[in-house]
Amino acid sequence: MNRLARNASLIMAGFVAANLLGLLRQVIINHTFGTSAALDAYFAAFRAPDLLFTVIAGGALGSAFIPMFGGMLAEGEGGPARAWRLASAVLNNLLLALCLIAALAAVAAPVLVRTLLAPGFPPAQQALTAALMRVMLLSTIIFGVSGLLMGVHNAHHHFLSPAIAPILYNLGIIGGALMAQREQARGLPLQGVYWLAWGVVAGAAMHLLVQLPALVRHRPRYSLALDWADSAVRQVGKLILPRMFGLAVWQINFWVNVAIASTLPSGSLSALTIAFQVFTFPQAAIAQAIATAVFPTFSAQAARGEREALGQTLTTALRLTLFLALPATAGMLLLGKPIIALVFEGGQFTAQSTALVAWALAWYGVGLVGHSVVEVVTRAFYALKDTRTPVLVGAGAMALNVIFSLTFTRAFTVWGWPPLGGLALANSLATAIEMMGLVILLVGSRSEVGARGIPLNGPSLLASVSRAAAASAVMALAVWAWARWLPSPTWLAGLGGAAVGAAVYFALAWTLRSEEMGRLLRERG
Repeated sequence: MNRLARNASLIMAGFVAANLLGLLRQVIINHTFGTSAALDAYFAAFRAPDLLFTVIAGGALGSAFIPMFGGMLAEGEGGPARAWRLASAVLNNLLLALCLIAALAAVAAPVLVRTLLAPGFPPAQQALTAALMRVMLLSTIIFGVSGLLMGVHNAHHHFLSPAIAPILYNLGIIGGALMAQREQARGLPLQGVYWLAWGVVAGAAMHLLVQLPALVRHRPRYSLALDWADSAVRQVGKLILPRMFGLAVWQINFWVNVAIASTLPSGSLSALTIAFQVFTFPQAAIAQAIATAVFPTFSAQAARGEREALGQTLTTALRLTLFLALPATAGMLLLGKPIIALVFEGGQFTAQSTALVAWALAWYGVGLVGHSVVEVVTRAFYALKDTRTPVLVGAGAMALNVIFSLTFTRAFTVWGWPPLGGLALANSLATAIEMMGLVILLVGSRSEVGARGIPLNGPSLLASVSRAAAASAVMALAVWAWARWLPSPTWLAGLGGAAVGAAVYFALAWTLRSEEMGRLLRERG
């Protein structure tokens, strides 16, 4: 498991760096636009390109491609040639699909915005949203190629270039945000928001370019092939379709949230989006990093039929995930508002903006454990070449999410609470249900690795979670006491509280002889 810790640490470092730049990006954007109608249009326009990338070229492609490509690489003589032939065919088909669908989406942008994406926006804001969407659709095509290359790197257990890529993506958007700030100072806010959209395209191009130098070391063999009749290409298609459906359902849920938020008070969509971006900082640094690092190992163990080893690897990954996710949850709930004020407040981002974002973040925060466990457990299903089960469970959870969103926004309004919090709570509750369903099915269902289910080490997992929960509870009390005794200034409440919380948690984890603490310290050393 040392390689898991090492790879996870590298990916975590990349995610942390990328998210820190993402915070800087958001600081510039927030200071320039606040939670304005123009920024609402930008975030709404981002949904369509994000849908296309995520469904066609993002997680869906990786979950289907990596097990097939990695398995061929391990076959020995003749295997690498077949693997690169498969990669070429997948890339060519991917580009054809993305170019066609992006072109259709660009033509239909006004209708999509008016009828599906933001029906609550006034006409001028809808027109702006459609125009921004057309610009950002270019990034979808670029990301398609880059996403496939990340899968190639991960199959070779190379994680550095994929870790750097999101950093450069954020740098591209920061460049666009700085140009937007300049246009805002000149009294041209609409021109500025277009610079944001072009920053997304520039960031996508940098995301792709950084993948190329390391690719050369893998000795790629590209061919102009579609290979629609090839069994391996068909198998990737067979595996990707259920995953695409599941991600489409997930993205459609975001569309529903955008549509609902467009009917709420102005700025609600911006506040909700900013809160989710803050929430994804620990979610990406913890769960996505660990899941990405462990996926190739899952795939190799599943291919060899090593059921016990896969269960042990999954147990270790979940222990490490929960060891970090539990204190992060407490930190978001207790320190969300001072941290948001410290990082974002200023310019057009007012104290009212801080309150709205912090309110939504608190309700997102209670779902961090659910989101984190789902990230890891779904990779085990994909390694078993079972993309159908996570899709069915996810589709059910997202259907509940839509119902919860409508219910909770109305309930929050009746109770006199900001209704955007209901959308965040709906997401957290639906994801918790999804987590429970996936774990039950993975442990108790038949799979290709043989026998019945994947044997988790329950006592080991329970003991680890108990230690982490106890340490998190004491940490929460320490942070609460700090905030109560030192309510101001903001930087002291936020950064000081975070430092106190981290010190208390890791000291208690060491005292309780947490194996995860020891593993992280050994890796750091």
